[in-house]
Parts: sequence; C-alpha cells; structure tokens
Amino acid sequence: MTLHPWPTGRITILNDSFGKPSPLRQDWGFAALIEFGALCILFDTGNNARVFEHNVRELGIDLRELDFAVISHRHGDHTSGLNHLLQVHPTLTIYTPEETYGVFGSSLPGLFYPRCHTLPKYMRYYNGEPPEAIRHGSPWPDAKFVWTKAVTEVAPGVHLIPVVSDMPGTRELRELSLGLSTSQGLVIVAGCSHPGIENILRAASAIDMRLAGLFGGLHLVLTPEPEIRRIAHALRDDWQLQRIAPGHCTGEPAFGALNEVFGERYAFCGLGDSLSLV
Repeated sequence: MTLHPWPTGRITILNDSFGKPSPLRQDWGFAALIEFGALCILFDTGNNARVFEHNVRELGIDLRELDFAVISHRHGDHTSGLNHLLQVHPTLTIYTPEETYGVFGSSLPGLFYPRCHTLPKYMRYYNGEPPEAIRHGSPWPDAKFVWTKAVTEVAPGVHLIPVVSDMPGTRELRELSLGLSTSQGLVIVAGCSHPGIENILRAASAIDMRLAGLFGGLHLVLTPEPEIRRIAHALRDDWQLQRIAPGHCTGEPAFGALNEVFGERYAFCGLGDSLSLV
C-alpha cells in the first residue's frame, strides 16, 4: 500500500464487521489507518491480534512506518491488536486516555494517601518510605504509552479530544477521539462514541466550529429508533456536519437512518475501504 498519495489525506478501515467482499477478515471492533499530511497514524487496533495482523498484511501496510498510534478507549475490541503492533514496532508512541489504574498503566504521587506515623513499619505502605511515584501495571508494560487528559495538539493540525462518558453502562469511561484540521473544517474520527457523539462534537467544536466530516463508531447499535432519527437530524441540521461515514458500533438501523438523512453526504466506509478525509 502506497502511503500519503492523497493531498487531502485518507482513512483506510483495517478492522470492522461489515464491508464488501475481500480477502480481509471481518471482526467486531475498529481499527483505521489515517494518512494526514506527512503523517501516518494508527487509530485503534481491533478485536483480535491475528485478525489485525492478517488484514494489515493483506493491505500491504508496514506498521514500522507509523508515526504514532491512538487508542480510543480500553475495551478489548479496540486494543487487542496491540500485541501484534508492539511486536512489529515496540518503540511506537501510543496515545491513550489517562485513567488511574487503567489497562494502559498510570501513576500516582507516592504520598497520595494519608499516613500514620505511629504504626510500626511493617504495617505501613512501603515500610513508611513510599517512592516518589507509584506506577500502576499494564498488560503491555514495555509500551510507550502517553496518557492524555486534556485536548492536545500532538502534531500540526492533529488533535486528541478526550471526553468522559456519563452514559449508563460506561459511566466514567474515558474515550479519545481524533480531530484533524483541514481547510474545510475539522474531521473527526471516533472509536465508539461511548460518551455520546454530540458530547464529542461539543468538545471538538472548541477547536473548530466547522465540522467537515465524521468517521467511525457512533454507538447507536442498541439505541431506540426515535432517538436514532433525532441524532441523525441533529448531526445534519444542528451540528451542520458536512459528511458522515459511520462504522463499527453505529448499528444497522442507524446506518439506514443516517444514509436517508444525509443522502449524498453519506459515505460508505466498510472494512478495507479507503476514503478521502474531505
């Protein structure tokens, strides 16, 4: 696969559970390769390391050419390909949400807890002499994770947008979305939209009120149809989203509703598809 051929940049779907017939293996979850300017960015790694490895190989992608990766959130259908990624590119910088005791590791100051100096040493944490920082473990202890808590521009025009979910079932889950600044406005790539896609767009609009495009999962797979239709119209009319290419956990009823509402501004983007970002 030849990288960086499109002046406006492009996104290629590496993992999803729908798409046109191809040698690629469908699986629940999400992974995408984003080419933007001179950058090559991996967004999420799918549900299975072997499936991720197969699809990357079939598409002719060399993961050693990546500039960095972004993991949207801790769920296994977005992180399981990390095992293969780190075998191929063990020193890659990987941006993740910042979560205390999260799967990507974290740390706390060594003195975060109240101390009781009257206790004998054997009853005190670290014998009463805690380290400067207490680092928490990860299934990938050698990975170069960069924890992200605030909106951050990690490269020119490339923004990480963290939002904390307040939705039942995922309350307090931190999720990163990617915002790409283009001449037409901001292009957003979302992993699952657990915090709610409108909450993500609200955070993104602080970067640029013009929303040029939206790719990825919108987490409407179990949403009642009236709410799906409300969101579809809100994305078009209230948020004035110029183009939408939903995938992953958006759900079949939502695919249909968004296609109807957006018309020619709806872009099909299944497994293996490559689309211009704008």
